[in-house]
Amino acid sequence: MQNVLLLVDVQNLYYTARHAYGRHIDYNALWARATRGRRVVKALAYAIDRGNEKQRQFQNILRGIGFEVKLKPFIQRADGSAKGDWDVGITLGAVKHAPAVDLVVLASGDGDFALLADTLRLEHGVEVEIYGVPSLTAGALMQSATRFVPLEGDLLL
Repeated sequence: MQNVLLLVDVQNLYYTARHAYGRHIDYNALWARATRGRRVVKALAYAIDRGNEKQRQFQNILRGIGFEVKLKPFIQRADGSAKGDWDVGITLGAVKHAPAVDLVVLASGDGDFALLADTLRLEHGVEVEIYGVPSLTAGALMQSATRFVPLEGDLLL
């Protein structure tokens, strides 16, 4: 049985599924597919906290599924732009837990993670499975993965 680390880039999944399909990710189905026949060592969902009740309810749903939810405050800049990505946090989580797993499942389409996927595979000997919306997942990330799993069909609500 493979030991698996599950990492979810919540903001990326939210916006890509909404843009491509006008739908949401079914996190129960994602968990079931990504962990079937595998032992979960750690499951981390990285999200932005805007402090509203609907988000708190969603975060509690993620916890109920089995994720440890990592939150970063939403930052609105004076010029109206916003900041709120977890790229460094996700990368640190992956590298920290890589020695204890055989497989890292990363749910994100962000091409910035291609280097992480290459590093996990080539330097840590860990398989990397990427879950992403096909039309909005960076080609470099798909190529760096051991396997790409499209977020579509029964993985959507």
